[in-house]
Amino acid sequence: MKYTIAVIPGDGIGPEVTTQAKKALEAVAEVYDHIFLYKEAQMGACAIDATGDPLPKETIEICRNADAILFGAIGDAKYDNDPTLRIRPEQGLLNLRKELDLFCNVRPIKAYPKLLKNSPLKKEIISGTDIAIFRELTGGIYFGRKEISKDGKQAYDACAYSEDEITRVTHLAFEAAQIRKKKVTLVDKANVLETSRLWRKTVVEIAKQYKDVELEVLLIDNAAMQIVLNPKQFDVILTENLLGDVMSDVACAIGGSIGVLASSSIGEKNAMFEPIHGSYHQAKGKDIANPLASILSAAMMLEHLGLLDEADAIHRAVEKSLDLGLTTKDLKGVGQYSASTSKVGDFIADYIQNQEDSSMNFKNIYMGQSTII
Repeated sequence: MKYTIAVIPGDGIGPEVTTQAKKALEAVAEVYDHIFLYKEAQMGACAIDATGDPLPKETIEICRNADAILFGAIGDAKYDNDPTLRIRPEQGLLNLRKELDLFCNVRPIKAYPKLLKNSPLKKEIISGTDIAIFRELTGGIYFGRKEISKDGKQAYDACAYSEDEITRVTHLAFEAAQIRKKKVTLVDKANVLETSRLWRKTVVEIAKQYKDVELEVLLIDNAAMQIVLNPKQFDVILTENLLGDVMSDVACAIGGSIGVLASSSIGEKNAMFEPIHGSYHQAKGKDIANPLASILSAAMMLEHLGLLDEADAIHRAVEKSLDLGLTTKDLKGVGQYSASTSKVGDFIADYIQNQEDSSMNFKNIYMGQSTII
């Protein structure tokens, strides 16, 4: 099979981790006889520097015509440190979501056994956690009307939702729950916000169509507490844009590192896959960034394309790298050996190509030679 993949390396560590994801995809292509055609495009600070626009029209067209989009990261310190700038890298990502109507963001939160020690939460609390957060992505306060007074002393952001916007992401969440543990938790602020009351009314009505799925409703303040106290109680979490942003970042503590958390942004015709860790510009060019989130995003992309065995091959390779401790320093203790970004990517690709061979030679791994004998 042949697939066209739009690749947006983006800013900071984006190009480095995306390169490792492509290594994994090329290994998959070789083993499973696929062809991935990569069309590279710019977005973010690099696009502003090159064109003056955080989302060039050429990038929109490349993405619109691709089978899927693989994205790295967005943001740069020179923009982060100057809040007065009117053109910002993040506008590129928000505008691309809107242009392609990528209305549903899915963020899996999984507690890998080998990473339990990395979480600030107790092992017995997080062990076995497996959550999928479904966040509405193109509505709400991020896309509402924004104003600031002439004297700069007053500002407001409007939050608006329609029933149709809520309905389409809700159906995706319930459909996912049907093949998971059959539970959806709606997170809102219905005791205060009119938009949340519309969310609750709409979701409760839709839930009647899914009699095999339990619906639970939690206010955001309680939900944020519960995901720390007892994350295993959750299966699918459904929520609006801002609250989903907050909930998914709180949940990062469960995984032990933001460097292993992937995500997808899905629309009717297009889908984009990206790590959630951001540009981490302090690590740019140092070959120390964790590529696993980007590699796992590539696995989510394969699942979206219906290539389930291929996605599973990547997941098994990632789990093997964790089992062997072949990871970047963010997953290590003080004084422990850590691998570079590129070496982790090499191992993942090598393992995919040699899945039947489980005899691992640690000396060769650490010396950068053949990983599988």
